Amino acid sequence: MPTFTAPDGTPLACHLRGEGEPLVVLPGGPMRASAYLGDLGGLSAHRRLALLDLRGTGDSAVPADPATYRCDRLVDDVEALRTHLGLERMDLLAHSAGGSLAMLYAARYPRRVRRLVLVTTIPWALGMPVTDADRLAAAALRKDEPWFEEAFPAFEASLTGTGGYDPVFAPFFYGRWDESAAAHDARGEEEFNEEAAEVYGSDGAYDPDATREALGRFEGPVLVLAGSLDNGPRPEQAGRAAEVFPHAELAVQPGAGHFPWLDDPEWFVRRITAFLREPLPTPE
Repeated sequence: MPTFTAPDGTPLACHLRGEGEPLVVLPGGPMRASAYLGDLGGLSAHRRLALLDLRGTGDSAVPADPATYRCDRLVDDVEALRTHLGLERMDLLAHSAGGSLAMLYAARYPRRVRRLVLVTTIPWALGMPVTDADRLAAAALRKDEPWFEEAFPAFEASLTGTGGYDPVFAPFFYGRWDESAAAHDARGEEEFNEEAAEVYGSDGAYDPDATREALGRFEGPVLVLAGSLDNGPRPEQAGRAAEVFPHAELAVQPGAGHFPWLDDPEWFVRRITAFLREPLPTPE
């Protein structure tokens, strides 16, 4: 497990899995340790995954200043990882909340990102939050599932503020609710830094107008991957995020939720590897 030091002196950890050309991976949560990503459904058979534990999560140290958990401040940690890995330019994959960090990084360091993959990313950095209506519409797609009748009222209550998180509605975040998904969900509570999550998107973290402008000039290819059953982002919202980039494509994985590498690993890996093998656009 390689370790390196952030610009403010915080020791950070990166987990390497697989062989081949590096693919830098940013976890979501926000502020969830990278362990939940596993090997991304077998993607490590094609690329060497470099999974960053964001500060205060997993094997990375807790920083002296909690304000550095803010998303825009974490950009410096990603740049420190690139330097540590000795990469002039890197292919970058980010999941969920990590996608906002990846977008902020690409906006600040566009020439350091060769290709960008955004997996089930809520585009907070672009000023596109998921609405309760989006989540409920996606949840309604699951009405024929055996667990729906019990789970939907709890999910609706959590969104309207009349109830809190209830494990009973965890199936809404997975395209296929089985023993594997249940085990994955059960590990989640141990992997989160709740204090850091509160800071991640706090005031000042995002400047959507500036980010949109910068990413509108981003020259690298971008893959925005959504799950057809995901409640955040919905495929339509993922498509609007893709439109911000000059060279982006949208892929919607059938039957997938928020963790698509668990729902259909073969489809996920095939689509990601195909994108990463595409030739880079010729500079104008």
